[in-house]
Amino acid sequence: MKQTAFITGATSGIGKATAEIFAKNNIRLILCGRRKERLQELQKELGQFTEVTTLQFDVSNKEAVFTAINSLPENFSNIDILINNAGNAHGFSTIQNGSIDDWDAMIDINVKGLLYVSKAIIPKMTEKNHGFIVNIGSIAAKDVYANGNVYCASKHAVNALNKAMRIDLNKYNIRVSAIHPGAVETAFSDIRFKGDTEKAKSVYAGYKALQAADIADIIHFVITRPYHVNIEDLVVYPTAQATPTILNRK
Repeated sequence: MKQTAFITGATSGIGKATAEIFAKNNIRLILCGRRKERLQELQKELGQFTEVTTLQFDVSNKEAVFTAINSLPENFSNIDILINNAGNAHGFSTIQNGSIDDWDAMIDINVKGLLYVSKAIIPKMTEKNHGFIVNIGSIAAKDVYANGNVYCASKHAVNALNKAMRIDLNKYNIRVSAIHPGAVETAFSDIRFKGDTEKAKSVYAGYKALQAADIADIIHFVITRPYHVNIEDLVVYPTAQATPTILNRK
């Protein structure tokens, strides 16, 4: 039976790469994001391989999340796989110099957004005793580094929620997994450094960072294991990275 996957943050980076590999493996797609034009482009591109619908909303907007998900057409309403990928890092400051607006954005998107989307989708999974939730975390979920404070806290929360979901949903036969990437060369650093392209480029200088397609390939591997197999927590570094702050740069 053809599966249906719901992907947040689908217009770029890991979300887009995951949508591409899912489409080429004949998984029906619900692609979510804030940028309408990019969603339309992706729908046209991936519609050559599978059925695709799109939802434009911001995961941090509770009302928009539930309105969008409740509007899904019948043939897309039976969601088998939820990829909670939407997330952002805003700013890179010490705790005493941090921006409260940046803190709010990270908590609203990384934590509350994940909760809103999950809350809207999980009831149908529990009703049918079937489903798979993959939460995209970060090595910041496992360790704390200088200037990472609130971003690290938000990803630690994702790690805790991933564990809590697995406990609470165990009796409903729902698989729950988290993927925690190290340095991935995406727009992540552009957002963190608020458009300072030189700083953003320096993050990935002198070594081979992970690519979005690397993580997408791992996500596809995780969701295609036999149903009795749940890869529940996976940390992925590029070879050059030993910890969040130790990198073998050439």
